[in-house]
Order: sequence, then C-alpha cells, then structure tokens
Amino acid sequence: MSGEDTQGAGLLLTARDIRDLADAAGIRPSKQRGQNFVMDPNTVRTIVGRAHVDPGQAVLEVGPGLGSLTLGLLEAGADVVAIELDRGLAELLPLTLRARGVGEDRFRLVHHDALQVSELPALPRAGEPTALVANLPYNVATPILLTMLERFDSLRTALVMVQSEVVDRLIAGPGSRTYGGPSVKLAWYGRAVHAGKISRQIFWPVPNVDSALVELVRHERPLGTAEEREAVFTVIDAAFAQRRKTLRAALAGWAGSAARAEQILRAAGIDHGARGETLVIEQFRAVAQAERELARSEGETR
Repeated sequence: MSGEDTQGAGLLLTARDIRDLADAAGIRPSKQRGQNFVMDPNTVRTIVGRAHVDPGQAVLEVGPGLGSLTLGLLEAGADVVAIELDRGLAELLPLTLRARGVGEDRFRLVHHDALQVSELPALPRAGEPTALVANLPYNVATPILLTMLERFDSLRTALVMVQSEVVDRLIAGPGSRTYGGPSVKLAWYGRAVHAGKISRQIFWPVPNVDSALVELVRHERPLGTAEEREAVFTVIDAAFAQRRKTLRAALAGWAGSAARAEQILRAAGIDHGARGETLVIEQFRAVAQAERELARSEGETR
C-alpha cells in the first residue's frame, strides 16, 4: 500500500499538500505524541474501503493529524467526529476541511485527550458514531482502543492502524507468546482480526517500525455489565502481572490468599496450576463469577 497518487486525488491530501499545510502552519510531527502522518491517498482509500464505511454513517476518528484519513472518510460519504489533542492540529483541521468544501454539518472536532473524553457530539445528519477508524498514536494505541470501546457502546466496529507488533498482541490466542492482557480484554468487546499490513514509506516521518491494521466487530450481545467487566478486567490484570506464576500464586493478592485463590479457581473449573496465558475470556469471567459467589456465601455465614 504505497506510492503517491498525485493524479485524481480529489478531496484527499497528497504528499505535497501535507508538506505545504505543515510548513504554512509551522507544524512538525511530535515524536513524544507518537505522530506519524499518512501521506498517500491510495493507502487512505484502501483503509477506508476495508472499514466498510457507508454513506451517511457517523465515524469516530482519534488523532486525525493533518486530515488525510478524515478526508478519506468524508469522501466515502461518512460524517466524522475527530478527537485531537494537539492544539495546532486542532486549529488547522477545520480550516483544511472548509477549504476543500466540507460542510460544517459533516464534521465535529473534540479538542481533548482521547483518554479523558467521556461523551461525543452527535452529528446532525448521522447521529452518534458507529465505527472507529483511525491511525492511532503509537505510544497510546492500545489504551485508546480499549477506552473507546468501553465508553461508547454505539461503536459497533473498529479499524485502526497501529504498530504491527501491537496488532500481533491484540489478535493473539491463548498459549501464544504474545497473548496477554490486551488480547483478552479486546476479546471482551468483540472478535479482532489482522486486516492488512501498511508500508512504513507512506508516513511522514518514516517510522522505524512496521504498521498494520486491526479490525474488530463487536459482539452482538455484551458479555456482561460494566460492573462485571471491571471485575473481570481486575482478574486479567492480576493474572498477567505475574504471568510466569501459576494462577494460584498470581491471583493470591487479588483473592486475599493463595488458598482462597485456589478455592475460587476450583469453583470456576480451572486448574490452579495453570497460567493466565492459557485462559480465554470466558474462563476469566468464570473466575470473577466464582469470586463473587464465594464472597456472597462468606458474607452470609458471618
């Protein structure tokens, strides 16, 4: 997915457009914020195509940067809510869209840290965003993805570009060396798959890592309530904080003692000598449920 499309770019930004916009506004990509701007219209159209964006659909974008992907989504007929932390970029993006004839009713900008955003504006035509499509900042990609899925139930799908190794971790299965807390937590929300590699040459600046797309389709029915999710995620964090230890040992602090952890695991039908990296999301749910039931019975006998 590389090669600059300078002919027929239409609404999209070419590499020259990107350079000119940045130079005029005095903007340089921030390594601290993990900024790498997409400079190739062909890649933008490929990403939008893989996101299966429909005309009239509301899409959430995090970290729009100079607007390459934003314009691709708008070109496909979607309306966009974009969250941008960088002040210079947040001020420039609406001007760029206006200069390209994008109506104000099709775009909303939230100038804030994505990890602190708790509500999104509804778009006049499309309503609440139902898809997340983004080139996520490399240094906070996983927390942003999980946070957006946690806070915004309207998001039914996600297609995000992150480091290839992050994609490997997110889609990993039990027993894999890359399987960990993020893999299990993402499985709470839906099914994630690898959706394609991205050439590092289409970015400015060119990163020293490879990138890829991860696609998630949310489960038709939630696995549990927000309260249940919090309890399950606490178990996951405890299990992977000491992933070399058996679950009996790793969950001792969470359960109150190793003996109580073993009691909970037995009730959940899980070998206390197993390790967290062998469990799927349903088994972590079973552990959390077993602990709730044990705590209830302990309370009743006091």
